[in-house]
Amino acid sequence: MVRVMRRRAWVAHCSGAALGLGLWGHAAAQGRSPTLLVVGDSLSAEYGIARGSGWVALLEERLKAQGRQAQVVNASISGDTTSGGRARLPALLTQHRPTHVIIELGGNDALRGMPLSLTRDNLTAMVRTSRAAGARVLLVGMQMPPNYGQRYARDFAALFGEVARAEKVALVPFLLAGVADRPDAEAWFQPDRIHPLAKAHPVMLETVWPALKRLL
Repeated sequence: MVRVMRRRAWVAHCSGAALGLGLWGHAAAQGRSPTLLVVGDSLSAEYGIARGSGWVALLEERLKAQGRQAQVVNASISGDTTSGGRARLPALLTQHRPTHVIIELGGNDALRGMPLSLTRDNLTAMVRTSRAAGARVLLVGMQMPPNYGQRYARDFAALFGEVARAEKVALVPFLLAGVADRPDAEAWFQPDRIHPLAKAHPVMLETVWPALKRLL
């Protein structure tokens, strides 16, 4: 969702946010196994890479390897926006009854020039809807390169932290940290310079894992 830029081109990561209750304890209290619902875009939908090689699939493998009886539902759609995710979310919550919702959306909003206020409102609504359904939320942030405008890039990156702090949910500031901001970043992306190669997805999982692990 972001075009490859050198390390110095990226704005600083957003600050972390307060964490919710433990996912496994929450699931146990409800007498059911945890279900992690991922609502994202192409970065989570394995665009351009082999099925089973994306970071969401790798997350499921890790949980199984650790002996955690959890279901991971990847409801990500390439090209999706926060508006699309917001519209889809109620039905997904009803169908899967997740204990944990991972929201990875917003990059396509920026690419389409949508107002930041709309993205912020949609993310806030998704967080609140997920919590109302009894799920804990992990918000995964994105950044845009400075050629979209220094101020826009800064404000876009910051809005994820703003939502996370206001709603008191866990935050991963930048999904592509360690990929898009590395000196050889171009070697980690597909020819479109937007979507990471399969080799980048283990790095993406390691970026998400610390915040998620604290919820487990």
